[in-house]
Amino acid sequence: MSETKTHRSLAKGLLAGLIAGLAATAAKSIAEKLYPPHVHGEPEPPEILAEELAGHSLDSATKATASEVIHWGFGAAAGAAYGALAEFYPAATDKEGASFGLALMALTHEAALPAMGLSAPAEEQTSREYSSEAATHLVYGLVAERVRSFVRNLLG
Repeated sequence: MSETKTHRSLAKGLLAGLIAGLAATAAKSIAEKLYPPHVHGEPEPPEILAEELAGHSLDSATKATASEVIHWGFGAAAGAAYGALAEFYPAATDKEGASFGLALMALTHEAALPAMGLSAPAEEQTSREYSSEAATHLVYGLVAERVRSFVRNLLG
């Protein structure tokens, strides 16, 4: 969704994107409850990362809290980066944010997470797991763009 602006602002783009990232993370979390990417009890990448960062096993409550902080922090940061990119490269908002959501999935679930040993490579995932990741990332991208555009227009 592109809007016409005569004044570009990195700060406003980052702020709009940050807010959008939080809203999109909430929407993605709901979508994951409806269409879970892991149905066999596999640990989520943020859970694995939390224990790796701690350097030892964490009790379930601490692991859950750390996982949520990582999940929400990454969602907010990705949204802020998207907001900054959209500010100076409006084509990044093509397809109402769907392109962003799928690009984010490719960067994380197909590249960074497997490289870090936090998830299986995409080719080892079942088609259901892969399609679930794609669906929830589409939700993230679509919500992020809708909210980013709305907030950015409010900021003037």
